[in-house]
Amino acid sequence: MDLYKAVLLGVLFSAVSAGVLDEYAKTEGARIMSILKREYSVGTVLECAIKCNAETAFTCRSFIYIEKDQECLTIPANTKTEHVLRRTSTALYEKKVYLMECVNGIGMDYRGTKSKTKSGKTCQRWASKYPHNPNMTPSTHPNADLESNFCRNPDGDSKGPWCYTRDPETRWETCNVQDCSASKPPTVVELTCSTGDGVAYRGTVAVTTSGKACQAWAAQTPQKHNRTPDNYPSNGLDLNYCRNPDNERMPWCYTTDPETRWEYCKVPSCGDVPGPASKPPTVVELTCSTGDGVAYRGTVAVTTSGKACQAWAAQTPQKHNRTPDNYPSNGLDLNYCRNPDNERMPWCYTTDPETRWEYCKVPSCGDVPGPASKPPTVVEELTCSTGDGVAYRGTVAVTTSGKACQAWAAQTPQKHNRTPDNYPSNGLDLNYCRNPDNERMPWCYTTDPETRWEYCKVPSCGDVPGPASKPPTVVELTCSTGDGVAYRGTVAVTTSGKACQAWAAQTPQKHNRTPDNYPSNGLDLNYCRNPDNERMPWCYTTDPETRWEYCKVPSCGDVPGPGSVMSSHGQSYHCYADDTQLLFSSPPPF
Repeated sequence: MDLYKAVLLGVLFSAVSAGVLDEYAKTEGARIMSILKREYSVGTVLECAIKCNAETAFTCRSFIYIEKDQECLTIPANTKTEHVLRRTSTALYEKKVYLMECVNGIGMDYRGTKSKTKSGKTCQRWASKYPHNPNMTPSTHPNADLESNFCRNPDGDSKGPWCYTRDPETRWETCNVQDCSASKPPTVVELTCSTGDGVAYRGTVAVTTSGKACQAWAAQTPQKHNRTPDNYPSNGLDLNYCRNPDNERMPWCYTTDPETRWEYCKVPSCGDVPGPASKPPTVVELTCSTGDGVAYRGTVAVTTSGKACQAWAAQTPQKHNRTPDNYPSNGLDLNYCRNPDNERMPWCYTTDPETRWEYCKVPSCGDVPGPASKPPTVVEELTCSTGDGVAYRGTVAVTTSGKACQAWAAQTPQKHNRTPDNYPSNGLDLNYCRNPDNERMPWCYTTDPETRWEYCKVPSCGDVPGPASKPPTVVELTCSTGDGVAYRGTVAVTTSGKACQAWAAQTPQKHNRTPDNYPSNGLDLNYCRNPDNERMPWCYTTDPETRWEYCKVPSCGDVPGPGSVMSSHGQSYHCYADDTQLLFSSPPPF
């Protein structure tokens, strides 16, 4: 009876897991940057998805899951509003409903970003009372996602999504949102061998890498799913052939084994098809490490701290997906240290239940003596900071706000993995400020339980006088070029008209973009700035309901000619002939 209950619970868990994750589109090796986010420690990707679905601090449109560290970041943005950045060992999951720019039926579930009516009128913000006093607002319809000024259908109007307009003469109008069934699938080149991630593969392999038979895509037993021919009409989901409809790293299929939901398939690579003078690629396998150690195939099986490595094929004590089946070409033999996912050096999961994974110290090929061997060049260690301060080895041990630094080898009050063992070449001595992970300046964990970490103010090498030393020239502009990082004008209002909060203030918005933390970014008073390489100047707002918004600052390209002066909002802006105008499509503020 207990076994029956366990099996039943397992089946129910699998069904719930599949249902929740099927709401998301996954992109492996990607992330997006967002000022607003929440961070959680989780055990599985399902837990992360549940955190996103239950998020109350903001509308969660996507989450980032770092399987190796079991970290979860919930985010209000997605790839429609922010740039995608590459990051190894992360996966970006986006709610599909927020990616769709078409409607099903009358579009009550439409969550796209269209904000113009069918006649071209701009939509009024749902929370605004001007020019029309709405009777449908975010407070009256909390589940309808009435955010910003996006077209929505909160009342089930038969004509589809609509909005109040900013035209005083037109209270509301429907929006011209495309019907999902009318969209035409793109032309895809169909291949019977696999290239890249195998999205275009249309061969007839129908068995997984472990030999399990594939379930037909149109079937719902034993695996219930939404990767059906109807939902993915352009992905070749014929019969039970291996396919890649959702941008996984290779073709896969659901299996007919009730205990195994899905597995990757081993399909022939187009490079395996013989051609004139074709030659298989040479893979050099090394017993010493070069670069990031991806080609290392030695037998070291212990981490830098002396912990034994768990076998890659095992799932205890660490459950993971870096298995020999999933990474067949990465040499995941026994429990040897490897680098299957482009980390900075070989690593392994450990047999210690308290330590998920650690880096390994494998011999460098440079340590093997050879003819006319030459000692490696060691980067000079500095007691002042240049650039991002990675080479800084000084003794500052206090943060910009005056908090004492926690020793890097300590785990209280802050638990972390930036330890001397994990980062042996980064000078993590005592509690001195360092930059082991390529932040923008040296930093440290603090001894204050309420503040995990902060940047440090270490002396710049430019501050040390030398022969004929000369400070660098920084061009400060009162108009904007590119992303506006050099903008030093006096605009202090956002695109929607909200007043900017002073950068030194912590109310109503609490933040760490302060003049102390960003001393060279011109965070004077409450002027719009771009201290963190956003796509244009922005500011925190004095409205407790709106954390931050972009600003509309004058572009240097708006000036009619060289040396001319323009006026905007009562300010004069001097621009020059070599300034370049860039146009941006501003994303909605969150």
